[in-house]
Amino acid sequence: MTVREILKMGDERLMRIAKPVLEFNTPELLEGIVDMKETMIAASGAGLAAPQIGWDIQLVIFGTGQIISRYPDAAPIPYTVLINPVITPIGNELQHDWEGCLSVPGLRAVVPRWQHIRYSGFDQYGQAIERTADGFHAKVVQHECDHLVGILFPQRVRDFTKFGFNSVLFPNLAPENDD
Repeated sequence: MTVREILKMGDERLMRIAKPVLEFNTPELLEGIVDMKETMIAASGAGLAAPQIGWDIQLVIFGTGQIISRYPDAAPIPYTVLINPVITPIGNELQHDWEGCLSVPGLRAVVPRWQHIRYSGFDQYGQAIERTADGFHAKVVQHECDHLVGILFPQRVRDFTKFGFNSVLFPNLAPENDD
C-alpha cells in the first residue's frame, strides 16, 4: 500500500492520548495496518504505533520475524497487531537496556522496562489476544504502547549519562543503524 511519514519528536501529535478502536475489520483499519507494516519494515523497525504516523487510535504493531539489523542480538518476535492494549507487569524485575525510536532518529538511551509482562487486547478482526512476554519482546511492547499515551522513550530515561547519538555511543554500527 503506502509507506507513511513517521512523525518526529517535537510534533504535538505524538503527545496526544490515542482513542480506543471501536470497530474492527473495517477497510480503513485493515488498509492502515498494511501501511503501518510497510512503514515499519521500510524503516527497519521492531514496532510502530499508529500515533507515529499521525493516526490517533490505540493500535500498535510489532515483530521482527527474524533478526533485524537495528537489534542484531535480539530474539525474533512474532508479527502482532495489538489494538486497545493493556499491559500488566509480572513481578517487580526491571530490565535496563538501550532503546531507540523511529520518531527520535539517531539517539539511544538506556531505559528501564518491566522484564516480564502480560499484555492483552484485540487483533484487527476483534479477536482477543492475551500473551506473556519477557526480555526484548516485553520491551518492544511497552515502548510501542507508550506512544498511545503520548510518551517517547527520552521521557523514561533515568541516567542521562547513557543517552546520546548512535554515531557517538556505537561508532562501529553500520550507518543504516543510525535510527
